[in-house]
Amino acid sequence: MTERNTHEDTGGVSAELDELSSTLMGDALDMLAEDGAMGVLVVLQDAAGEVSSYEFADDGPAALLDEARSCVRRSRHGVRYALTYVGAIEMDDGTYAEALLMEFGERGKPSYSAYSLFEGAGTGDDFRWTDPAPAGEEEPLLG
Repeated sequence: MTERNTHEDTGGVSAELDELSSTLMGDALDMLAEDGAMGVLVVLQDAAGEVSSYEFADDGPAALLDEARSCVRRSRHGVRYALTYVGAIEMDDGTYAEALLMEFGERGKPSYSAYSLFEGAGTGDDFRWTDPAPAGEEEPLLG
């Protein structure tokens, strides 16, 4: 199977990466709604479209994020990835709001980040979140 690389008007993000990252964001929001917590989630997709999923937990937030990024960097067959974790975003008034943060990219292309603010983690149907918003470019993890 040949790899499709269809870039739409999504800032250079392929349809495949958009689908991979959107699916991970949805799964992470579902997890936060039901469980109220999560580690760092990673998905890697190879050229054939096969997806491998990982969750890094049981360590401090910075160590988990480092482990997740290292996992992506070590991937020999991954052509695109997304990773997500809980953090905080500084608001215009100087306060911080809890957010689901995401980093995503493709081999040999720029990588990006996005976030979705949320409240009510672990409350099921009462969980609320915002549509994802762009947060800028990130260091590419796949050469």
